[in-house]
Amino acid sequence: MIRLDSVSKRFPNGTVAVRGLTIEVPEGETCVLVGPSGCGKTTILKMINRLIEPSDGRIYLDGEDVTDADPVVLRRRIGYVIQQVGLFPHQTIGTNVGTVPRLLGWGRARVTARVDELLELVGLEPATYRNRYPAQLSGGQRQRVGVARALAADPPVLLMDEPFGAIDPVTRVRLQDEFLGLQDAVRKTVVFVTHDVEEAVKMGDRIAILDTGGVLEQYDTPAEVLGNPASSMVADFVGADRALKRLKVTPIELDCLEHPPTVKPTASLADARTVMERSGTSWVAVVNGDSKLRGHVRAANAAGDGTVADHTERVEAWVSTDDYLENALAAMLLTDYGWVAVVDGDEFVGVLTPDAVYCALRTSLDDAGAAGSSEPPVGATTTTTGTTTGAR
Repeated sequence: MIRLDSVSKRFPNGTVAVRGLTIEVPEGETCVLVGPSGCGKTTILKMINRLIEPSDGRIYLDGEDVTDADPVVLRRRIGYVIQQVGLFPHQTIGTNVGTVPRLLGWGRARVTARVDELLELVGLEPATYRNRYPAQLSGGQRQRVGVARALAADPPVLLMDEPFGAIDPVTRVRLQDEFLGLQDAVRKTVVFVTHDVEEAVKMGDRIAILDTGGVLEQYDTPAEVLGNPASSMVADFVGADRALKRLKVTPIELDCLEHPPTVKPTASLADARTVMERSGTSWVAVVNGDSKLRGHVRAANAAGDGTVADHTERVEAWVSTDDYLENALAAMLLTDYGWVAVVDGDEFVGVLTPDAVYCALRTSLDDAGAAGSSEPPVGATTTTTGTTTGAR
C-alpha cells in the first residue's frame, strides 16, 4: 500500500533528516517507526502526506506515484493523527469529525450518519458527545475523537505521530488496546511513530528501527527485531531485556505444553488418587467427556470417599491457544499453582509451566534464527562488517 523508494530529505541548512530510505508497508498492516531523537521519524510521516517535500526519491500509494500529485487531494486520502490531537476548539465534536467528508462534498445526512458511526466505533456515545466541544472532553476522549476524524472519509492509509504520547500511562494502555481492536475491524494501512520500544513492539506488525540522520538499521517483525538485532545500534536501542520483550510477541507453543493426567467429574476420589500415584503428580485435571476443563483436584484434597466432582477446585488462571506468553506468564504468577491452563475454545489442551515458557521462547528464537539465515523479506536490512544494506 505504501512504498518509499530511496527517499531522502535535506534541509536548507544542510541537515540530512532522512537518507535513502526504502521500505514497503503491506496493505492492512501497521508499520511503526522508532528510533532516537533526530532519526527522522516525523519527517518520514510528513513526507508521505507531502507536508514536507522529499529531496530525492519517490513515494507510492497503492501503486501510484504521488510525489508530484496535488498534495491537498492526496491528504484527503490519508488520515492523520497527531499527539496534540489538533481538534478545532470552536467546533463541536460532530463538526470536527465531519471535517473531511464535508470538504469532499458529502451530503448532510451522510456526514451525520458517518459521524455517529465513528463515534460509536471509538467508544463515544453520539447522543452524549456529538454536540460537546473539545474543552469538555478528557485527553483520552479527545484522542479518540482525533482517530475518528482521521477515519471519517474511510481513507486507506492512516498516519499516527505519537498519538498516545501525551496521555497518562493507564489511559495510554487502554487506548493502545482499543486501537488494536479497532484496527482488527477496519484494517487500515498504518504508519505509526513512537519513541517507545515497548509501544512499537505492541502496536506494530513491522518495526523500522532508524538511527540519527534517518538511516534505516532494521525493518522486520517485532519478534525478529527482538530476537535477531541487525546491528549493535538496534541491540542497544531495544535493550538488554529484549528477551523479556519477546514475551509480548511470542505465541504459546503447543508442542511445549505439559499434559497432566485427567479424570472425569464422575470418577471416585480413589480413582483420582490412583491416577496421581501412577503419574507421580500431586494433582489431576478434571475434564468432561467433551474435553472441557471443569477444574482440578489436588492430592491434599482427595482423601476419603466420594466423587471427584465434590472436591473439584476451580482453575483460577487460563489462557487461549492464540494468546501470547506475556499474558500467560502474568496469569501464572497470580496463582499458587505454578502453571496456567491453556484452552482452545472450550477444549482443554494442556498447561503452561515456567519450563514451557522457556521452551516456547527458545523455539521462537531458533525459528527466527533459521528464518534469518534465508533471504530477508522486502525492506528488511542485513548487516555485515558494520554496513547496513537495504535488501530488495
